[in-house]
Amino acid sequence: MRINLTKKDLVNLIYMQIGFSKQISENLIDDFFQTIIQNLSKEKSLKLSKFGTFSIRQKKSRIGRNPKTKKEAMISERNVVLFKPSKEFKDFVNLKND
Repeated sequence: MRINLTKKDLVNLIYMQIGFSKQISENLIDDFFQTIIQNLSKEKSLKLSKFGTFSIRQKKSRIGRNPKTKKEAMISERNVVLFKPSKEFKDFVNLKND
């Protein structure tokens, strides 16, 4: 079983299921991801119905420690992307196949 789903896999799925050419399928995937990135950078939040919500949170700088060497280092302030799945998505994931 494969763990990663690549962009090439998505392009091939659209090509096989919908029938668009591979070039159109790739452009569609690129545009979809670009729309998500642009909306997140502008609005700091993006909700996809029945899937979940992406949001950006700013983490403060802090002192971290290398677990191998035990040496302390400063971890810089940065933004992180959070994902909170919707109720429908959680229900689907937790379905029991009887």
